[in-house]
Amino acid sequence: MKKVALLANTIRQDIVKMLLESQSGHLAGPLGMADIFAYLYSTELKHKPKKPEWKGRDYLFLSNGHICPVLYATLANVGYFPKKELLTLRKLGSRLQGHPHLGSLPGVENSGGPLGQGASQSCGAAIGFLRNKQKNRVYCVLGDGELNEGQCWEAAMFAGHHELHNLTWLIDRNNIQIDGATDDVMNTRDIGEKFWTFGWHVIRISGHDFDGMKEAFAQAKKMKHKPTVIVAYTIPGRGVPEFENDYHWHGKAPDEKQAARALRALSREVEQ
Repeated sequence: MKKVALLANTIRQDIVKMLLESQSGHLAGPLGMADIFAYLYSTELKHKPKKPEWKGRDYLFLSNGHICPVLYATLANVGYFPKKELLTLRKLGSRLQGHPHLGSLPGVENSGGPLGQGASQSCGAAIGFLRNKQKNRVYCVLGDGELNEGQCWEAAMFAGHHELHNLTWLIDRNNIQIDGATDDVMNTRDIGEKFWTFGWHVIRISGHDFDGMKEAFAQAKKMKHKPTVIVAYTIPGRGVPEFENDYHWHGKAPDEKQAARALRALSREVEQ
């Protein structure tokens, strides 16, 4: 898994550079999810960067669209578009806006913004593929703070009722959101237990353990009558001690000195 770890580190460095250049955007969540995105696009998903509209591809919906820097950096690093374009994040006329926009970039499968919508979009795609007897799998990334939205639970009930076994949700359980700790803002308590009552297969992993990811995705593919939710416990700001587990970095860009320290920390991680 060393190649995946190196890809994740590169993605993190690109995220820091993107946010430094844009001086706006979300930082902690994208850094925390870099390992999962690196694993998805290097190992798990069926996709073709040079043929992004390939009909046999798996679909990934980003419901918590504000963490799009990790999606953009991943797509660029696996060949969907030139890496130099990453530094246009959030600039006027850029294809890389603060939330993903369907049709703007190859590899982007849904428009994001209002939280919860990606959950419903993923259910629509999954049930469509099942009814058409297509083998495409559908993945959806959601934030734990996003689960405050009732739409997520309506979609979860729909997926459980219709036994969407080709659907896997990944919950970024990093315990922070823009206003503070998730338990303080709106305590969702045991997320996995809630999904279980809605008829889902529930898996809990560390969002930084590639072996755990491998096992979790293998389990999801074996399910026959249930959708799967993977509750991934992540460290927001992962890889940069200055940013880790601090909700203030949920939606803040680093200044030049902070970015330089972050990049040094990430470079040391590669050397170890």
